[in-house]
Amino acid sequence: MIDVTSYVPSVGRAVGERTIASGEARTVTISRVYDTSVEDLWQACTDPARIARWFAPVSGELQLGGRYQIEGNASGTIEACDPPHAFDATWEFGGGTSWIEVRVTAESDGARLELTHIAEVGEDIWNQFGPGAVGIGWDLSALGLFLHLENPATFDTAEGVAWSMSPDGMAFMAASNDGWCQAFIDFGADPEDARARADRTIAFYSGAEGHAEP
Repeated sequence: MIDVTSYVPSVGRAVGERTIASGEARTVTISRVYDTSVEDLWQACTDPARIARWFAPVSGELQLGGRYQIEGNASGTIEACDPPHAFDATWEFGGGTSWIEVRVTAESDGARLELTHIAEVGEDIWNQFGPGAVGIGWDLSALGLFLHLENPATFDTAEGVAWSMSPDGMAFMAASNDGWCQAFIDFGADPEDARARADRTIAFYSGAEGHAEP
């Protein structure tokens, strides 16, 4: 589907921290420039028909204050919206609530999508797995978006899911995991601790510790 060695470095990955109303939070940010316009990238990320073609079916009211439900995934409320450049939403999954911020900006060679996932410090998933727990999933989503924009008439999510379970898909997730591990170290994490969390993350994604995702 793609050349992992050339694609993975084209994605920006960063780990940070932020103070939110309920206390301290960790942030995981993924960004990539796509060969398209701001308007087209915005539509790909906000039109339910297009979202279903690279991410998953989504229902609800995709407007300020509206509730959404992603099939088999998170639900939430859209808390801010500034078309065609930005929206913020809650990300409610597995009994917990975190937040996402999506930004679309013009670049000289296309349009950049930047997504930040914000979660409170102390969550068990973060303490056990680190940023790769959510980072790999966002990497897979960014890849799906890339393939959709390249081949809007042919790429579909079923193809992407099947590929993710293939040897090439596992190689992609391992490379993504290494990228998030390095981003965690760049943030200031102890390298041995960051690597241990990354090893646990890829074990989950590969099925080495049972077929489940963190």
